[in-house]
Amino acid sequence: MNVYADNAATTVVSQTALQAMLPCFTEQYGNPSSVHETGRKAAQALDAARARIAELLRAEAKEIYFTSGGTEADNWAVQIALASGAKKNKRHIVSTAFEHHAILHTLKKAEKNGAEVTLLDVHTDGLARVEEVAAAIREDTALVTVMYANNEIGTLQPIAEIGKLCREKGVPFHTDAVQAMGHVPVDVAAQNIDMLSLTAHKFHGPKGAGLLYCRGGIPVPVFMEGGAQERGKRGGTENVPAIVGMAAALEEACRNMDEDNLRVSRLRDKLIDAVSSIPLSRLNGDRRRRLPGIANFVFEGIEGEGLLLLLDMAGISASSGSACTSGSLDPSHVLLAIGLPHEVAHGSLRLSLSALNTEEEVDYIIKTLPPIVERLRGMSPVWERIKKGA
Repeated sequence: MNVYADNAATTVVSQTALQAMLPCFTEQYGNPSSVHETGRKAAQALDAARARIAELLRAEAKEIYFTSGGTEADNWAVQIALASGAKKNKRHIVSTAFEHHAILHTLKKAEKNGAEVTLLDVHTDGLARVEEVAAAIREDTALVTVMYANNEIGTLQPIAEIGKLCREKGVPFHTDAVQAMGHVPVDVAAQNIDMLSLTAHKFHGPKGAGLLYCRGGIPVPVFMEGGAQERGKRGGTENVPAIVGMAAALEEACRNMDEDNLRVSRLRDKLIDAVSSIPLSRLNGDRRRRLPGIANFVFEGIEGEGLLLLLDMAGISASSGSACTSGSLDPSHVLLAIGLPHEVAHGSLRLSLSALNTEEEVDYIIKTLPPIVERLRGMSPVWERIKKGA
C-alpha cells in the first residue's frame, strides 16, 4: 500500500482546481496587461479570482496582492511594516521563536539593518500567550507577526485575541496563514488581521501561486520593480492559470471544510491514540488546539532520518518537519522552541493527513510504524543507554 501522509508539505492538485486552470492555457492564455481581447479575457479571469478569494477572506479585492507563494508574501509583509514604521521611528518587531523560516530569516536580516526583534516563547504546548504578546509590545513596535498554525506541529495560535490586542494598541498585525488557510475558518475583518500570507499548494491548489492580504490604509511600498502589475507594487506578468486554480481550490476547501474537518480530525485522533502507545513516544503540541490533519511525534533513541527512509520503503510518505528544511541535519527549531532537548528533537515524525486519506491508510500506518521504531531502537546505542536509565 502507498500512503501519502505529508500533506503539510504539499497537496495534490484537486480536479476542481485543475479543470478551472485548463482554459487559461487554451482560451484565456493572453497577458492580462494586454489591451486586446485575448488579454482582456485573461484579465477578467484574474479579476474574478481576486474577487472570489477576497470574499472568502472577508476582504476587499483591492487588498489582495498576488505573489509566487507564502515565502514571498511573508517577506513582503515584514518589509511593508518596516517601511511604514521607519517614518514614525518604529523599528521593533514582535514574533515567536517557532515561526516559519520565511519570517525568521527575514527578521534576522532586518536586525542586521537596525531593527530590533523580540521572539516570544511558545511553551511546551506549542502555543503563544496573548499576555506575553501584550507585554512585548512597545511604543516603537512596528509589527506583530504570529503564524496562524504551526507548519510542523500543527498548533493553532490565539489569532483573534492577538488581533484584537494589536488593534487596541494601534500596532499592525500579520499572520502567516500558509498552513491554516483552507483548513480552518479565517476572517480578516472579524479577527483584526492587518496582513495575511497564504499559498495555494497547501489546500490542493497549484504550486507557484500565493498572496498577501494587506488591509486598506496601510501604505504598500513597491516590492518588485518592473511593470505595473498588482497596482504597480509587484512587477511581473501574473501567473493566471495558477491564480485561477488557487481561487477554485480555496472555494472548494472552504465549502467542504466542516465535513472534511470532522472526518480528518477523527483519523488524526485515531493516529495519535495508537502512536502515543509506543513506549517513550510523545505528541508534540497541545492535543486539542491543532489543525485537523497534523500530528507530530518524537521517539526517544532513534534518528528521524532513518525512520523516514524505512517508512518510505514501506510505502508511507511522511516527514520529520518542514519540507523547507528537509536538507538540514539540525534538529527542528520548532521542537527546540517548545523545549525538547537536541537528542530527542532528532527523532521526530510529522504525519499530515488530508480529506483524501482513508481509514485503511491510517490503519496501515498504525500497523507499520511500531515495528520500524523497534527495529531502529534495536540498532541504536543511544536506546541502550536510555534503557539503562542513562
